[in-house]
Amino acid sequence: AAAFRSRLAHAPSTVHHSVIHRVFVYGTLKAGFPNAHVNRGQRVPGTFVTGEHWPLFIATEDHIPWLVARAGEGHAVTGELFEVDDAGLARMDALERIDDPLNWYERRTIEVRDRADPSAAPVSAFVYFGSEARLRAGPVHEGPLAEILPEHARRYLADDHDARIR
Repeated sequence: AAAFRSRLAHAPSTVHHSVIHRVFVYGTLKAGFPNAHVNRGQRVPGTFVTGEHWPLFIATEDHIPWLVARAGEGHAVTGELFEVDDAGLARMDALERIDDPLNWYERRTIEVRDRADPSAAPVSAFVYFGSEARLRAGPVHEGPLAEILPEHARRYLADDHDARIR
């Protein structure tokens, strides 16, 4: 376990000339959740929490998990950490509509840590933050929340865009 934590503490590694990225997922990309099929990464064992507090909502008519980039508000958010290659990251970016002019999500780097080991060194990982403007457009159903649970995911309504990302 110590060797694994040591490996996590270092910068992204290269395997077969592909960069491995760490991605913290808190909503539909989690294992067993509606968009898990898009996430082809390797799950890092454990449950992770954000180093800072962030507001997490269930928003829009589709009940989408929506993490907002307002550090210090909300809760330490619980999720999962995955290691993904460039192609896997591109699939996640496509799902989250990173380059969409309608301003859905943006990918940023935050720090997370293993929830079971509060003394563990924080790990840098990508996360997807939802647009403030789209959140304000509403509706907001719940939040701020500390974690997206299976009952939240059952209300999520995937659209045609989600179905095209396989």
